[in-house]
Amino acid sequence: MRGIRGAITVTRNEKEEIWQAAQKMMQEILSRNSLRPENIGAVIFSMTDDLTACFPTAGVRRIPGFELVPLFDARQCAIEGSLPHCIRVLVLADTDCRQAEIRHVYLGEAARLRPDITD
Repeated sequence: MRGIRGAITVTRNEKEEIWQAAQKMMQEILSRNSLRPENIGAVIFSMTDDLTACFPTAGVRRIPGFELVPLFDARQCAIEGSLPHCIRVLVLADTDCRQAEIRHVYLGEAARLRPDITD
């Protein structure tokens, strides 16, 4: 099992935008790491305090195959100067990839969070 990290930003605190961002990030993680939903043990999402319109997991549930994947939402720590409107994720997945081969996904303004591991 490996951990795969990701983050994405949204421009507005709106349900559909949050759902679409969470879906985009998850689909990118699946694609870049050659994963299928049945390879995933659990997914943990967190959002900054300025995002309150919905749970990102509700959007991910709309992706085919995610009906049985355990998904969890949490609040990100409120740290001064941290990136606003940000959704983060930790995917725990079964894969034969070595840790160095995992492709983490940081999209939008979130790409600046981890430039050391972003394509």
